[in-house]
Amino acid sequence: MFVKKIAIDLGTTNTLVHVPRRGIVVNEPSVVATSVVDKRILAVGNEAKEMLGRTPDTIIALRPLKEGVIADYRTTEAMLRYFINRALGGIRFFRPEVMVAVPAGITATERRAVIDACLAAGAKAAFIIKEPIAAAIGANIPIGSASGHMIVDIGGGTSEMAVISLGGIVASTSVRIGGTKFDSAISEYIRKHYNLAIGERTAEEIKIEIGSALFLEEKLTMSVRGRDTVTGLPKTITISSDDVTKSIQTELEGIIEATKSVLQKTPPELSADVIEKGMVLSGGSSLLRNIDQLLSRATGVPAYVADEALLCVARGTGIALENLEAYKRSILATRQ
Repeated sequence: MFVKKIAIDLGTTNTLVHVPRRGIVVNEPSVVATSVVDKRILAVGNEAKEMLGRTPDTIIALRPLKEGVIADYRTTEAMLRYFINRALGGIRFFRPEVMVAVPAGITATERRAVIDACLAAGAKAAFIIKEPIAAAIGANIPIGSASGHMIVDIGGGTSEMAVISLGGIVASTSVRIGGTKFDSAISEYIRKHYNLAIGERTAEEIKIEIGSALFLEEKLTMSVRGRDTVTGLPKTITISSDDVTKSIQTELEGIIEATKSVLQKTPPELSADVIEKGMVLSGGSSLLRNIDQLLSRATGVPAYVADEALLCVARGTGIALENLEAYKRSILATRQ
């Protein structure tokens, strides 16, 4: 029987879709534009992101996921249907099996919402895998071995830290801090210190262009345009990487504390393994300059950013879906 399989990394910022033997086929922002008048879906993904902060009163562009979980069910379902259709292409005769990566800390109700949304969007069966497990598989960590491996997955809405051994999570925590919190901290800092209002897209560009978790010896600078909060007129200023580093200190401290709490809960034998091998960082926000050095200094454990860190969760989910039997113990709920 011919069954299509689709793995989805349903992220707060981006959604990635992995199809076995084809790799990542969709990597688009988790944004949906809807009409206020008739609640019609107007655009999804890249096209909808272009509309963020630029829509008239009759259109709303929003992110249906907040901090890794579904905040708007109907819009999430429409977004999932769009991405499933994009992955499978034109006419299809079989409903696909779908596996979705979710934060390890979500509740049973939130998990049920993800499964129901997948089935409503056209899936034949829906499976759930915890993000740290998927990230570890995608980062080529041998999770089935009797040895401790630590993964820190820093995404758009959540950061997941877990120590994995024998295919299961031994100690973990999930904090609702990620790239979107970094963005809002940057825009708040610029508003307070420079009297300049900027949008979330601009804040994200600043983070990517000049952001760093540690103060840089050679400072990076960038011109930023926005609205002067005093005069209400357009204004351009120049900010440095130091401004970004200062603005995200609280968020970074939250990630450090969560990482430390997992290390404190880890059994001694596995702690020895983690110190020997180091921790692996994955997720889009792990690409922030020097975040590996910051975590390494704060915890005393070496930290390494995984190859193609942004794709780890989607790739790992795809591998787990292809090898369901082998990863059965690592996969949570199923429903068909």
